[in-house]
Amino acid sequence: MLIINCKLRMKCPYCTSITTEVVETRDSEDLSVTRRRRECSKCGKRFTTYERIESVPLTVIKKDGSRENFEREKLGGGIRKAAEKTQVTHTDIETIVNEIERELRSADSVEIESKLIGDLVAKRLKQKDKVAYIRFASVFKRFVDLEEFEKELHKLL
Repeated sequence: MLIINCKLRMKCPYCTSITTEVVETRDSEDLSVTRRRRECSKCGKRFTTYERIESVPLTVIKKDGSRENFEREKLGGGIRKAAEKTQVTHTDIETIVNEIERELRSADSVEIESKLIGDLVAKRLKQKDKVAYIRFASVFKRFVDLEEFEKELHKLL
């Protein structure tokens, strides 16, 4: 734990004073977020701020060639659906999303094919929970008949 005591220009959410003091700073395990506990010099109330480095937006190239911005929430939602009623926890999902986003941001390009994202999710779910993996794979790989589904199950076994 690192404690910093300094004056910063951060508006207090209670009295809107711009004189606040940082009383505690903590970084997340993966160093992607900094949590700061602050105290207003005017009203004395405490509040928390979270800092995340603003990075270049990633663009996802869909199967049909269209493009859209990468959304962590959308990725997490897809994983949550596949992992519903399995042993995959909310923390596991958040870890998977963080790992995938970090991997995508470390790539040479800011344009990523949706297939790559799907492969990264499938790889992690396969390691974490087989049922969640099969659910995800059935949508991602677009199984059209029972034979394709069965073939994927045999690969798992």
